[in-house]
Amino acid sequence: MPAALAPYRFAGGTAVLTGAASGMGEHMAYGLAARGSGLVLIDRDADRLAAVADRMRKDHPALPVDTHVADLADIAGLDALVARITAAHPQITLLINNAGVALGGRFEQLTAEEFDWVMAINFRAPVALTRLFLPHLLRTPGSHIVNLSSLFGLIAPPGQSAYAASKFALRGFSESLRHELADRATGVTTVHPGGIRTRIAETARPAAGTTEAEIRAGKESFAKLLTYPADKAAEQILAAVRTRRPRLLIAPSAVVPDVLARLFPASYMSVMNRLRPATGRRAAASAGSTASTTRSASSASSRAAKS
Repeated sequence: MPAALAPYRFAGGTAVLTGAASGMGEHMAYGLAARGSGLVLIDRDADRLAAVADRMRKDHPALPVDTHVADLADIAGLDALVARITAAHPQITLLINNAGVALGGRFEQLTAEEFDWVMAINFRAPVALTRLFLPHLLRTPGSHIVNLSSLFGLIAPPGQSAYAASKFALRGFSESLRHELADRATGVTTVHPGGIRTRIAETARPAAGTTEAEIRAGKESFAKLLTYPADKAAEQILAAVRTRRPRLLIAPSAVVPDVLARLFPASYMSVMNRLRPATGRRAAASAGSTASTTRSASSASSRAAKS
């Protein structure tokens, strides 16, 4: 049986963080800097990313803070991105695949292009980044990988076929990778956040087949479900990194559905509907038509996201 990994050491390490311009990603960047970690921050939103980096350079002038503006939907462009990063930072000790996008709507309302776009950013990009950075991580004993799945990597409600598919896939990839790396001094943490308070409701991308009324009602209802502070969630993730925790659920909105899915694997949605008040069911149904993630989804990686 593999020996337990020693606690992760932030000070003196270099962390690559996607989706760093807002939400949980932004707060993780602040937390990493406060712990003495050098930073490579990736996001699509150049202005927000620059503001985050400027704040950390002011607060931690001795720390290296590099930024890269990139659209993670461009899978072919990730090789060049990683080559630039590793040329400047040959010793990467922490990879946090945090960026993601939101897309809601019934499967019949989604175009094939929309479905593939979600899969590219939420699943294919983390897999590609992990593959490209893994040789560098393995050369540094004590390194770590974090993949942000979701509550919808544990349960799959209606209106979330693309998002749930991407997050279940990321969960499966992460768990298999963790087992593969168990005896190689590199840890893997899979994170399943619940309703984190971020910009995701206002920036969520609706399916092409949804109406304006569905979009408006869904965003308003979904925003009410996002109550857990992003800074608190970020601190929980970094604490899980330090202790090499393999799996982290954040907020009761993730913990309770996970228990129900384990107890009632084929009927958990009907059980949850019976347990919730009628108003809660209506809010969830409306939210399912447009917004999709219960975690921060950064504008870093998409037109619709981020946390």
